[in-house]
Amino acid sequence: MAKSLFEELGGRYERQGDYLIPCLTVPSEEEQPIGTWGQRHLDYLKQYRKVTYTNLLTSGKLNAYLADIDKQAQERFERLIEGMKQAQGITERLKEENALEWLGRMNNIRACAREIVNEEIIYT
Repeated sequence: MAKSLFEELGGRYERQGDYLIPCLTVPSEEEQPIGTWGQRHLDYLKQYRKVTYTNLLTSGKLNAYLADIDKQAQERFERLIEGMKQAQGITERLKEENALEWLGRMNNIRACAREIVNEEIIYT
């Protein structure tokens, strides 16, 4: 019997009852930690960008891609918070004098920065 193209390229089949099923494997990749931002982007890819998700997964580049997105998003988030703190004049002195006002303003800044990072990096 003539070899199929799959067999010529080094693939092999496994018999399952009356059927020959190709033995497919995903290339291994180095495991890197993925934080909250990377997990959010992963959920977005699975739900709205299925082709991109499948391509990254089957090429073995998904973990590295998500780790990079997570790093970019975290750095952008921290830069935004620092910039907004300076623009609004939020200092450690305010924290000492009126902790509740400082907390409320910081929560507002974090929420704004989170929305910006989601819009610019996570959901694109």
